[in-house]
Amino acid sequence: MTRFARISAHAFTALTGVVIAFQLALVAGAPWGHLTQGGRVEGPLPIGARAVALASAVLLAVFIHIVRARAASPPRFARAVWGVVAYCAIGIVANAITPSPAERALWLPVVSLMCIASIQVARGRRSPN
Repeated sequence: MTRFARISAHAFTALTGVVIAFQLALVAGAPWGHLTQGGRVEGPLPIGARAVALASAVLLAVFIHIVRARAASPPRFARAVWGVVAYCAIGIVANAITPSPAERALWLPVVSLMCIASIQVARGRRSPN
């Protein structure tokens, strides 16, 4: 992989780690419902919505594994990483059209950067060394 792809994998990991921490805080009862899932809930999420946040955190952890494995070994996860890219692209659309201005302002830039970083890893080429 190119050095840039490896740096992109680190950036993806850091950004996604922030999102995972946010999701886990929601699961624990943080009063940030207005910043997620369309901003329909003020305060802590109800139990069902917390389950969605937990599932999201687990899925994002899997995505970190896929991106880092692709960056470490180019043939590994070559197809799976494009699934991560697709998920991030869908996240861009979802965050661009959310009715919550606060959610859009917070997460649209984060998900956009995650998408760019995952694309760089997906497209990464072997270094000539």
